[in-house]
Amino acid sequence: MVSHLRSLLRLLAAPVLTLTLLVSDAAGANPSVDGIRLGVQANATRVVLDLAGALEYSIFTLADPYRVVVDLPEVEWRLSGSSIPAGGGLVQRLRFGLFQPGKSRLVLDVDRPVVVTKAFMLQPTADFGYRLVLDLAPVTVEEFQRQARLAPPRPAPPPPAAPPVVSDKPLIVIDPGHGGVDPGAITSGIHEKHITLAVGLELKRQLEATGRYRVALTRNRDIFVRLSRRVEIARDLRAGLFISMHADAIANRRVRGATVYTLSEKASDTVAAELAANHNKADIIAGVDFSTEAYDDDVATILIDLAQRETLNYSAEFANLVIPELGKEARLLRKTHRFAGFRVLKAPDVPSVLIEMGYLSNLSEAKLLRKRTYQRKLAAAIVRAVKRYFERQQEVSRQ
Repeated sequence: MVSHLRSLLRLLAAPVLTLTLLVSDAAGANPSVDGIRLGVQANATRVVLDLAGALEYSIFTLADPYRVVVDLPEVEWRLSGSSIPAGGGLVQRLRFGLFQPGKSRLVLDVDRPVVVTKAFMLQPTADFGYRLVLDLAPVTVEEFQRQARLAPPRPAPPPPAAPPVVSDKPLIVIDPGHGGVDPGAITSGIHEKHITLAVGLELKRQLEATGRYRVALTRNRDIFVRLSRRVEIARDLRAGLFISMHADAIANRRVRGATVYTLSEKASDTVAAELAANHNKADIIAGVDFSTEAYDDDVATILIDLAQRETLNYSAEFANLVIPELGKEARLLRKTHRFAGFRVLKAPDVPSVLIEMGYLSNLSEAKLLRKRTYQRKLAAAIVRAVKRYFERQQEVSRQ
């Protein structure tokens, strides 16, 4: 399919203050973060990271919304529930994980403009090991902007995509939602990012076992991948189908059941609109600076393209095939095929669906989604739908 993508792009400039300090790992220990602590004072908040050894680190702040981002080498996060503060003082909440190969990230959501007044490494003592200390203080918007640099550090560009393999086998891209510093929904210690990766790997295994398809993953471990990069992977590989896997949480804990979403400029219902809005914030959650990347201004600008409309038809066709197959293995939500403006579904020339396997906010469904037997059943249902979808494509091509 050929597409002439006409989307309005804009740059969202976000003020950023960068502070970079390099410290060698004198201890020679495996890099790890063993704890995070917050100290709250009247007009300041101290953030302390307990480390296995001294590490290289860099710190910068972002606006819209206000965040403090701490980048570290790739580390192991040895944190239990009791060692992860929910927030306090200027820090509303925090997230951490692998941001890209070789780089881990801690993101602190703050409730107002702040500056990092101090950042330093403390040497081990009798009671503590190495500690990275950050002191945060509130400032006015004007002061934040005055100190902010207009040219923030740009992330390393992704490696160039390998040339598409010439093959008669269709290529399917599986997108395990969230990952790394973006955990997705969290319920009773269950992280959505772990569920989606487990099902994604199982789906890849089952698809490849048929010998009919080539399969690629947008991520194969617990790492963050930008929404735009997920779409680029599918387009660069000229995928015949893109399947994004999710297991979200909503306020109504009684709601359970699988749903399948395709792209639309208008959400089919309020739940769909809320889920799309939450999913589309994944890059913000991970501390991405929007001044370095262009974004679609409106889903409608993409839908104008006729090729996109054809792609939407193919997407809807697969959705209508996968729903009854999922219904054989899982409970379905009423009005199972829904529509919303998910950014991850915006490839103009790749049929794309987002499958919400269920809701982690429902205790019974959360338990099911953690079971390997149930994950295998969900994957098997999707494989059956994939088989029917491409068989129909072949029938049409022979006509």
